[in-house]
Amino acid sequence: MNKSWVPRILPFATYMVFILIKEIMEAVIPHEISTSNLTPFIYIIQIVSVTILLAIFWKSYDELHEFKFILKSIMFAIIGGLLVFVLWINMDWKITSISEPDQYNPQVLSQQNLYYTYLAIRIAGSSLIVPIFEELFWRSFILRYIIRPEYYQVKLGTFTWPSFLISSLLFGLEHHFILAGIMAGLFYNIILYKTKNLYYCIIAHAITNFTLCIYVISTGSWHFW
Repeated sequence: MNKSWVPRILPFATYMVFILIKEIMEAVIPHEISTSNLTPFIYIIQIVSVTILLAIFWKSYDELHEFKFILKSIMFAIIGGLLVFVLWINMDWKITSISEPDQYNPQVLSQQNLYYTYLAIRIAGSSLIVPIFEELFWRSFILRYIIRPEYYQVKLGTFTWPSFLISSLLFGLEHHFILAGIMAGLFYNIILYKTKNLYYCIIAHAITNFTLCIYVISTGSWHFW
């Protein structure tokens, strides 16, 4: 394996492993035992672990070493991120999901301090950390790898129909609401094609996730988390 793959794959893989660990633990722990503190505990470790990996590998992310402030591109990213959010909350159709969504309500936490700590870390993780490692993996790595295994030889933002469609499909399969995930993948791909800069994808992704966090907390729509 080319060593340049590792910084773009490992943070994403680590995040997914923690999701698997959580699901396994919930499956093996007897139902009569309360697991209300399990989700925030695992998430905090999960997001801290990924943050540390991003910090360790930061110098390896050449695509993040340059950012040109272009108002038109920033507005394009913001509008794109908001549009994805609006579509996302209206695409929670059961027919497009693999199973019933996990509706963990952090209000069940016995300690109020833990509740607010979890919310703060969840918002920060979803809005700041997740957009970085997911865009590095999907838009910087996978999108280019589908075009050519030597992805680093493919210019960021290079368009081909197979990479555009396949990466969007795979991005959708990563999420519980598959069709909504595909929709988001298509939008974020288009933003990269138009701007040729990964930061605008991160901005759009961050806007989507932040507004979704606010929506979830304010409406109690926990199935989106």
